[in-house]
Order: sequence, then C-alpha cells, then structure tokens
Amino acid sequence: MTETLATCREPLSDWLLQAAESGASDLHVLAGHPPIVRFHGRLTELTDQPLDGAVVAELLTTLCPPHAIQRFQEDRNVDFAFELPTEGTRRRFRANYFVGGQQMGACFRVIPSRIPDFHWAGFPADLAQRLAHFRNGLILFCGVAGSGKTTSLAMIVNLLNQQGGYRIITAEEPVEYIFPRIAHSVVTQREVGLDVHTFADGLKYALRQDPDVILAGEIRDRETAQMALSAAETGHLVFSTLHTRDAKGAISRYADLFPQDVQREIRSQLSFSLRAVIAQHLLPNIDPGEKRVLALEILLNNAPIASAIRFGKIESIDTNILTGRAEGMITLDESIRRLMLDGKISRQTAESYISSTDRLR
Repeated sequence: MTETLATCREPLSDWLLQAAESGASDLHVLAGHPPIVRFHGRLTELTDQPLDGAVVAELLTTLCPPHAIQRFQEDRNVDFAFELPTEGTRRRFRANYFVGGQQMGACFRVIPSRIPDFHWAGFPADLAQRLAHFRNGLILFCGVAGSGKTTSLAMIVNLLNQQGGYRIITAEEPVEYIFPRIAHSVVTQREVGLDVHTFADGLKYALRQDPDVILAGEIRDRETAQMALSAAETGHLVFSTLHTRDAKGAISRYADLFPQDVQREIRSQLSFSLRAVIAQHLLPNIDPGEKRVLALEILLNNAPIASAIRFGKIESIDTNILTGRAEGMITLDESIRRLMLDGKISRQTAESYISSTDRLR
C-alpha cells in the first residue's frame, strides 16, 4: 500500500517537502516550466528556471516504484502514493504521472500527515454525524477535482473508525489517508492496481468480507455503479464519489452510466438506495493568505426527491432541495450566498461561482 522512497533525488525531494511544509496542496513538475505549487488555489513558481525535459524524466523515473512505472509505460498515465522521510517523521504524497507534448510530467498532491478535523475543513460536524450513522444506503460526494471530496470522506469514515464496532473496507486509487488502528474497529484499505484490479472488484469482494461500511474511491463505470447499488440494497453503508458540479448532476450522471433501456430500472433502485448527495466546492478566501472556503450543496433523499429520481424529473431536484431546508438541505447557490454574507468570500468570488447573481440580493 505504501511506498517509502529514499531514492527521491534532489531537487525533487526539496520541492516536495517545501510544498508540504508551506501548506501547498499540489506541486507541478513539467518540462519547460519551473516547479510550481498551488497555494490556497493560486499557482506560485518555486524558481525562475524552466525545467529540462530530460531532467524531469530522470527525476520522475527514479521516484516511481516498479509496479507504477510499468503501468505508466503501458497507459501513459499512472497514480500512486508514496512517503518521504523527513526529520523523524514521514510526509505522504499522491502522484499522477502523464505525458504531454511527448514529455513526461507529474502532479503531486500533498496529503496531510493526519486526517483533518471537521472544524479545520469547514465541514458541518452535525452533517457528518448524520451521514455516518445511516444504517445502510448509498452516499455520494461530488465536485470537481481538488474540491476536497477525499478529505471529507476520510473524516466521515474515520468518525466511524474512532467510534468502534465497524468493519470498514475501502477500494482507493491510490490509498491516500491512512486510517489509524483503533480497538474494536477493523479497517482494510485496498489499493486498485495493487491489492485489487478495479473498483468494481473491490466492491464485489468486499461483500464477502463481512463489511458494515464500504468506501469506493470513485464511481466511473457501469460495473462499479451497479455493485455500489447492490451493496447499498443488501444492508451496507456505501460511500463513493462522482465528478459532477452539483447534486442533480450526480444523479443524472449515475443513470447515464447505464444503457438507455435499463436506466428506468436504475433510477428506481437509486430512488430507494440513495441517502444523500453532497456537492463540494472550495472557493478563494476573502483573505488571500488563508485557506480556501468550503461551499456545500446538501441533498438528503426524501419522498419528493425519490419520486423525481424515479421518474427522471431531474430538473425539479433543485426546487426539492429548496423546499427541504427544514430537513437540513441547502443549494449550492444558497451556500455561496451565506459565505459572502458571513464575510468569508468576496462578492466577486460569489458572482463567479453562483448560477445567477440575482440570488445574491
């Protein structure tokens, strides 16, 4: 699961540790550009000198473990996680290698050394408790890449882990946060490509491993989507993610993973098994020196929403969320508006992300 790589050469090791220690979220290493970090959503160059393609290839190849370099040579893309030792501790990173313009490049995500708490992340603790304690069903987190979905899921699953009494199985690509070993909890983290072939296989075989809670890192194909529904229908609590902007987009995307002739049946299953959809966006803080602010859209399945899902009336879901405020639901637009009124984001930022500026009045 974990690759501790002392063979990370300078200056790559220096850039990685500098990114981690400064609080950056990502490090980009590409030929023709200086090394660049993303700090609170903004890109900053670490040096003035653009990198030579041959130097980049040598640094990245040396760092990459054998199983990952083989996959990279076959697919021209690969994800893996690794750790770097530093001053008596370890820093953990997720790497994505790719090819662009026939040149090797990489994006490194800095993984915090411990699972964050809800207050730091800006995620409502009462919502986390509610999501964690559904007896069964499917809970989806959606949002663009880098919107904090993995962190939110890790916090919620760790809440169950800390409580104890749960058998938790994950399928991740790669494994990012490592859950601590807690008495009376059993957590198995399986890495796609190393411990299990696919997310769908991870779900399929998890059902034979006495699970209470299953986390599938991402639903990206029909087989995984079907296995997630099956697991939810058979009494398990299933968490996963989709790359969509909002809640209704997640529901639409889920059904679209299937052929047209079975989508009605899938929507019916989803209307019974879905418990919640959480859409996340990280917005620039009104203070440029502070970390980004979490905006949430919260959909909690109820009778009107289940009916909209079942009959494919996806456009009515926004209205159902609005009328479900008393149950704890909120639209993304309303979340953005509240952040602006609370002085956490600027009006300019709110106008950039909200669907209609009329809703800021």
